[in-house]
Amino acid sequence: MKLAKVLGTVVATEKDSKLQGFKFLVLGLWGHDNKPAGGSVVAVDAVGAGVGEMVLFASGSSARQTAATDNKPVDAVVMAIVDSWEIEGDEKYCKGEDD
Repeated sequence: MKLAKVLGTVVATEKDSKLQGFKFLVLGLWGHDNKPAGGSVVAVDAVGAGVGEMVLFASGSSARQTAATDNKPVDAVVMAIVDSWEIEGDEKYCKGEDD
């Protein structure tokens, strides 16, 4: 799993039938120090994340392991909305603070 910040959405009217009903999110890769890590990815949203939220996502074959994405042609999936994280006892992020 990797950390990311939801930067925006992607709308794709025409898509494979197995992707009907999915929301696509643009994710900015994020470091454990709560700073951008460079790069971005488009992921299927399996948990109802919104723009500005910090999330955990999986990519590759792991992206097809959620109930929503099983046997679907996806390479990245948001599977958790992050509430907080800390490193060696130092809180690096807490949802709602400095979002």
